[in-house]
Amino acid sequence: MTHQLYREEEPGDGAAEQDVPRHSGPVTRAGTCGGQPLYLGVDPGLRRTGYALLDRTPGGPVLREGGVIRSKAGDSLARRVYEIGSGLKEVLEEFRPWAMAIEQVFSLGRNPKSALLMAHARGAILMAAAELDVPVLHYTPTQVKKLLTGSGKANKLQMQQAVQSELKLPQILEPNDVADASAVAVCLYYSVRFAA
Repeated sequence: MTHQLYREEEPGDGAAEQDVPRHSGPVTRAGTCGGQPLYLGVDPGLRRTGYALLDRTPGGPVLREGGVIRSKAGDSLARRVYEIGSGLKEVLEEFRPWAMAIEQVFSLGRNPKSALLMAHARGAILMAAAELDVPVLHYTPTQVKKLLTGSGKANKLQMQQAVQSELKLPQILEPNDVADASAVAVCLYYSVRFAA
């Protein structure tokens, strides 16, 4: 499995991407960083699954780290599902988020095969969360769009700009998998209150 990470470059850091997931501060088992809860958003996919971790700060949500878990297209379906699930489990074990949010799978009949493949990845992701007792909330794409833009029919660019604005990023977040996971994490951030 391959992890591709996005991280805001820190002064003197020299590299925004790393090959192996690691965190930049102390994370406790309770899913907090420095006493603040971590919120995990996941954009499921069988080829690429994006994830984003947000910190709660007095100024609003802050992107702590994001990345992509990849499976190899030539591998068997079982192997690809395993790679996505075990990759997400590594993220959960390392960061111990307070809660996780994931988009619900819908097929409008236009591409049922894609929805089925995404459902496989989603199942592996949910299993990893269940193994580590991480609570999971589910959001429809319309709910995510409406919370971030005010319209359930927002297009991809509008969503990317909303994520950029909400997380106070200097540019649109790339890759799309991380941007989509960040949008779901923002929904989680504003939907639930952390009980200290």
